[in-house]
Amino acid sequence: MEIFDTLSYYFQFSQVRYALIVGVLVALCASLLGVTLVLKRFSFIGDGLSHVAFGAMAVSSITGALVSAWKPAIDASGNMLIVMPITVLSAVLLLRTGKNAKVKGDAAVAMISVGALAIGYLLMNLDVFPKSANISGDVCSTLFGSLSILTLTHEEVNFCIIVSLIVVAVFIFLYNKIFSVTFDEDFATATGTKASVYNLIIAIIIAVIIVISMNLVGSLLISALIIFPALSAMRVLKSFKAVTVCSACLSVFCASLGIIISILFSTPVGSTIVAVDIAAFGVFSLIGAAKGGFKR
Repeated sequence: MEIFDTLSYYFQFSQVRYALIVGVLVALCASLLGVTLVLKRFSFIGDGLSHVAFGAMAVSSITGALVSAWKPAIDASGNMLIVMPITVLSAVLLLRTGKNAKVKGDAAVAMISVGALAIGYLLMNLDVFPKSANISGDVCSTLFGSLSILTLTHEEVNFCIIVSLIVVAVFIFLYNKIFSVTFDEDFATATGTKASVYNLIIAIIIAVIIVISMNLVGSLLISALIIFPALSAMRVLKSFKAVTVCSACLSVFCASLGIIISILFSTPVGSTIVAVDIAAFGVFSLIGAAKGGFKR
């Protein structure tokens, strides 16, 4: 009863409800394309883009500080117009690094991700730009998510809801095309499907998901939110649709449980959600091993 009383008390605050709403929506969106990324060996794109988003966030923070110096009424946190295009453009560039490129795909990801991470941190520490008094706190929050659950604003929640609805609608509308491109890209191309276009759409959606996830889990933990539910579902299920549905349900459950644990024990939100995802992966791995043993 103490636990329920504590939760009831905390959920009286709008910020806590905002965090739960955003957590569920981000987890749902990330899980929908997680299966496709794992099967297409595109997992590295999510990791690379998460580092790019950090660098973009540093540029956004500096730009916001410069603008606020002239117009204090402008909110520096509203710089998604900078972060989103940079991350999406990086997704397009990473996808364009094909077989004929001088820099191969995995090397391009390493260059872009590490370079963006280093430049972002460098910009946040340069004395020539306005900066926060607590740089280490800003960096930690950006990399690992908000240290406090009470940080999301009403505008951020509305933005997340709108973007999440668009992502889910695009996935449902293009489900058959995404399915065909995921399993046999050559056959899909032979039948008239423009595989490169749908691969580009997938990369752009992942970039969008990463941007809206940063406030919750941070740029370093976003890949776990995308990959772990898909890998867990694959341990026990085989069909694409079943794995996708299971991954979505599991991701939403883990995000909700992680946020609740974070409230009860005052732990960082992003790290707690990822820890729950890891525990779920362990459970599903044991179930899959047991099913394999029963079959034998």
